[in-house]
Amino acid sequence: MSNGPWTDEENDLIVADYFAMLVDDLAGKPLNKAASYRQLADRIDRSVKAIEYKHQNISAVLKALGETWLTGLAPAFNFQSSLEDAVLRWMNSHPEWVLRAPGNRPPTGLHDAAQIWIGPPPTLSNQPPPQELDLMLRIARKSDVAGRDERNRVLGRAGEERVLAYERSVLRSAGRDDLARKVRWVSEEDGDGAGYDIASFERDGRSRLIEVKTTNGWDRTPFHITRNELAVAEERRAEWCLFRLWNFSREPKAFELRPPLDAHVSLTATSYRASFH
Repeated sequence: MSNGPWTDEENDLIVADYFAMLVDDLAGKPLNKAASYRQLADRIDRSVKAIEYKHQNISAVLKALGETWLTGLAPAFNFQSSLEDAVLRWMNSHPEWVLRAPGNRPPTGLHDAAQIWIGPPPTLSNQPPPQELDLMLRIARKSDVAGRDERNRVLGRAGEERVLAYERSVLRSAGRDDLARKVRWVSEEDGDGAGYDIASFERDGRSRLIEVKTTNGWDRTPFHITRNELAVAEERRAEWCLFRLWNFSREPKAFELRPPLDAHVSLTATSYRASFH
């Protein structure tokens, strides 16, 4: 059995094996990971235990890339950069994976629509160890995870539709059918540019302007926010909120951020407007 560094060929084989299982996992099909490890061990000179740990390394890379990972394979962060390259090679050669339709469908029933777990935003109290966090943020920046999610219109639209159903459900559950009927999907009906996606209401009738940001990744996956969205957040602080949907391809979870946003996140300029003198 080889104990040396993994070759590109070995990495490509194990990454392809991982994604094949991940596709089945997301489809709800039963998995036999042990059998998959044994079959792969027959093809490469590695032990079953080494293959299992490498799968956990792939989970870590996918977490850093703002992607979902295999159920039951906790991310293990001690991996070589060549594995990161192999995962990116697979994703670049399968663009349909990144732009895939979300695994869950927008709910229609009152009970289903309410099934978004709302928790606190990420804070210093629940952040990963510094070395892991630095690694994940480096990979996310290098691969422009925020830009990828922003460009994925299928994902963004599905997230907005889910939040629209959730808002209406919450108001109906509070006995405010009158308000639920008035909730508007602004970005769909009027187009982008308002600085928020959904015009909803608090239970007492106060305006609630929601900008939705959706990812299949974990709660700390970076996201893009426009200059206009920031301006509206500042102008309408009492009404505006950012609704961050994460883990969307499995079981959507969320947290809310209220202005000023720079009290919660680090804002980094990623582009500049160029004009002639």
